[in-house]
Amino acid sequence: MHNGIHMSSILPKARRALTAAALLSSLPVALRADAQADEIQALREQIRLLDQKLRVLERKQELKEEEAAAAAKSAPKIFVNDKGVTLASGDGANSLRLRGLVQADSRWYFDDGGVATNDAFILRRARIIFEGTFNKAVSFQLVPEFGGSNTTLLDANIGLALRPGLQLKFGKFKSPVGLEQLQSDSWAFFAERSLVTNLVPNRDVGVTAGGEVLGEAVNYTLGVFNGVPDGASSSNSDFDDDKEFVARVFATPFKGRKESALAGLGLGVAASYAPSSETASALTSGYRTDGQQRFFSYAATTVADGDTWRISPQGYYYHGPFGALGEYVISTVNVRNTATGARSELQHDAWQVAAGYVLTGEDASYNGVVPRESFNPTAGTWGAFEVVGRVASLDLDDATFPIFASAATSATEVTSFGVGVNWYLTKSLRATVDYFQSDFKTQLTPTSALLRQDEKAVITRLQVAF
Repeated sequence: MHNGIHMSSILPKARRALTAAALLSSLPVALRADAQADEIQALREQIRLLDQKLRVLERKQELKEEEAAAAAKSAPKIFVNDKGVTLASGDGANSLRLRGLVQADSRWYFDDGGVATNDAFILRRARIIFEGTFNKAVSFQLVPEFGGSNTTLLDANIGLALRPGLQLKFGKFKSPVGLEQLQSDSWAFFAERSLVTNLVPNRDVGVTAGGEVLGEAVNYTLGVFNGVPDGASSSNSDFDDDKEFVARVFATPFKGRKESALAGLGLGVAASYAPSSETASALTSGYRTDGQQRFFSYAATTVADGDTWRISPQGYYYHGPFGALGEYVISTVNVRNTATGARSELQHDAWQVAAGYVLTGEDASYNGVVPRESFNPTAGTWGAFEVVGRVASLDLDDATFPIFASAATSATEVTSFGVGVNWYLTKSLRATVDYFQSDFKTQLTPTSALLRQDEKAVITRLQVAF
């Protein structure tokens, strides 16, 4: 018994000792597990905080990029190219542009009997063109002319674009009558315009409304101007009640259809009408040849007395390297002679057909030729070459002579033809050589040296236009 009591008391103690030992042995493992859990939790917290900071930094960077993009979009931009120097707002709604045109000519006349002394070097045109647009709707243009014998304000106008089919224009600009006259001075086939341009107004002061309608297939213009004589430009003011009304419709029915051979076809008609006028200034100061020599002028005693009107059917066709332009003009004026009191309605008419072909294959257009490759002898490129030809005629009303003009100093009819070569070295630089010949008809043996023989003239030009 003594042994049994002893063993029973020892076993519980042994169990407790073993349990204590086991607990003691497992304590470091538990402690280590708890420590690792704490470390993992701490690391997770650090990662969470770093991720939060990264997101904040990324958002700040996105905001900076958005601000930079917005600033770049609104920042003004400067462009210098063959279209001039342009300062534009980032969104393109506002812009200012400075352009220029310089034409340096020479004129040489042959078989003139040594009487005329007209050979000369001429600064034909020298213009600074300043234009701009505001809010894509309001535009302006200022063009002083420094070429020729006088400095003048050639163009000064304001445009208001209400919609594509309705745009208003105020100020001084080209009267929308003559097709060749409306063509840019930089891009006409020849250095000088044809005889037809003698019978249409040049620049005038007034207002027009116009635009493109029917899917841009038709362009129309309606205008009211002070009114100018044939071939003349306004002196910027006019203090009488009589105004000139102008209308023009020009259709390009296949415009935009590149696959069509008629894509470059344009046909139209223009007309002008001015009510009664009784001033000598309502008459032209004279008509000029292709070589810019005067072959007709009214007598000093002749004044306008009655309505004047013009009508001009016109058209052009461009297809690939080929281009052609034609127009016909009737100009009617009522006149009287202050000495005799005679009064008559005179009707003069003129026509022209001109054509060109780009030998180097570039497309011809109403807005000129753009060379595929600019002139660069080192690279073996020479620009674009175009050959041109023209036939034109101007016939004065037989009733003009001898009461309203002298038959000895003015021709009754002129027929001219011209041939030429245009070299487009770059988009901005062009060289031209033209030959013109004019045949005069008179009612009497002329006393004018010009009219006693045909005019034969060579005109050369070097032009910079941008």
